[in-house]
Amino acid sequence: MPPILPSRLERSIALRYLKGRKRSRFASLTTVIAIGGVAIGVTALIVVLGVMNGLRDDLRDRILVANPHLRILTYGASLRMDNWREALDSVRKNPAVVAAAPEVLTKSLILNSAQYPAAVDVVGWQPPERGQPAVTPLPRYLKQGDLAFQAKSDSVQGAIVLGYRLAARLSVYVGDEVTLVSPTSLKPNRATGTRVPSLWKFEVSGIFDTGMYQYDDGFAVLDLATAQRFAGLGDAVTGIQIRLRDPWRAPQVGDSLQRQLGYPFRSFDWQSQNQSLFSALQLEKRAMGLIICFIMIVAAFNIIGTLTMVVAEKTKEIGILQAMGFTPRGIGRVFLTQGAIIGAVGTTSGLLGGLLLAYLIDRSGLIRIDPAVYFIDRLPVHLELVDVVGVVLFSFLVAVAATLHPSRAAARLTPVEAIRHE
Repeated sequence: MPPILPSRLERSIALRYLKGRKRSRFASLTTVIAIGGVAIGVTALIVVLGVMNGLRDDLRDRILVANPHLRILTYGASLRMDNWREALDSVRKNPAVVAAAPEVLTKSLILNSAQYPAAVDVVGWQPPERGQPAVTPLPRYLKQGDLAFQAKSDSVQGAIVLGYRLAARLSVYVGDEVTLVSPTSLKPNRATGTRVPSLWKFEVSGIFDTGMYQYDDGFAVLDLATAQRFAGLGDAVTGIQIRLRDPWRAPQVGDSLQRQLGYPFRSFDWQSQNQSLFSALQLEKRAMGLIICFIMIVAAFNIIGTLTMVVAEKTKEIGILQAMGFTPRGIGRVFLTQGAIIGAVGTTSGLLGGLLLAYLIDRSGLIRIDPAVYFIDRLPVHLELVDVVGVVLFSFLVAVAATLHPSRAAARLTPVEAIRHE
């Protein structure tokens, strides 16, 4: 059975042909162009896939800063949960649950000392007990102050924590006072007989920076008891927030808890809440990967052109090699080895360049983007081993496949025709 791998002589001939002119220590220009095409394609594909992975992972992490993995809500027009304590105890017994806590979500209007208004999402947050994990990692993103919700002034109804963009828009700092308009706590106006919303004064006790524009620009956090009073819920809450061991299993765990709790409880996971966003990112990743793959195909044509020129240039030498005892398979392996060398060098160069470029883009935050549109303020790059291995294998196989036609053309030459070639 003839050998599949090239011999040492075949490899040395392949390297000699890649150098081009005699006495040249370096590769010919056509070889450099072929290697460069492969390297550029690999670099581009690695960086693009890393960017798409980075967008997906960063968006997921930032979404989960203020959002739990899973929420238990209730049906009904009031969206209030009265018997939440029994449901909370049942949820905490599930082995997939790491932490669970009640929450209050409502909307309001916030005013600074100059009565400048801004819309705000008010979150009622319950700090975890000592030694217990928090449902969301919000405490890690505090920029100033704390989450103790301790007001120093007696003239306010409590303390509040704001996103840093919202605080900057209102020109307020830790220690300043803001006003929230409660749409549910209505007071009768003695002059007109109508009921008007009441105003609640709060002292800013902390400012957080999650890096997520939507949260930093429009969220305010109160302690749970104050949020219940502010929303007019009494002892009720609007839902139960849950942290899971595996956030990617949120839909399955949510269905299980919904069946366990029964009506009127329902589950709402973070993936369903952002399904359109992540579906679009996945589709864009596939589309961009397919487009960049065409660069690899162009590089393959460069390899075909390079080896075809080598076959035409070295026809007489091929005939001499055949006359000296080289078999057609051996001639074919010479040119397959050339393609493999081009593919290996180009792929390795592109891999190193892609890894370096991805590292520089991710670490330096060189490429800035509009957080109001993309939720994050810089372009992240996260590489996955599966993607990198796939790119390397695809590039090398394309390079080797591109040599099949030139190698067959060289193997079909007869010694007499090759030696007579001018």
